[in-house]
Amino acid sequence: QVQLVESGGGLVQAGGSLRLSCTASGSIFSGNVMGWYRQAPGKQRERVAFITSGGNTNYAPSGKGRFAISRDNAKNTVYLQMNSLKPEDTAVYYCNKVPVGLGDKYWGQGTQVTVSS
Repeated sequence: QVQLVESGGGLVQAGGSLRLSCTASGSIFSGNVMGWYRQAPGKQRERVAFITSGGNTNYAPSGKGRFAISRDNAKNTVYLQMNSLKPEDTAVYYCNKVPVGLGDKYWGQGTQVTVSS
C-alpha cells in the first residue's frame, strides 16, 4: 500500500530554517523522480523542487538558492531543507512523485509551514 508521510513543519520567524521529511511506503518512491509541492490558502498547489533517483535536482524560482532537496533511497525518504524563509513560503507542504500522474491518489496529510514576519 502506498503511503506518503510528511513531517518537520512548524512556525518559524522570517529568515529562519526548517527541514522537512517525507517517508514513502509502497512502490511510489523507488526509481521515481520525487518532488516537494506546496499549497497556500486560496492558491493552487505548486511544485517547489524535485530530485531524480540519481540525485539531480531542480527548483522553482521561488526556492532557488534557499531550498535544497535531497533523498535517501535506502530509507525511501526525501528531504527539503528550507533556509531564509519568507512569509510567502507559508503553506502546507507535500511530497509526491513527479509528474504526479497516478500518484494523485496518494497525497499525504502534508506538513504546515508558517513563517511569521
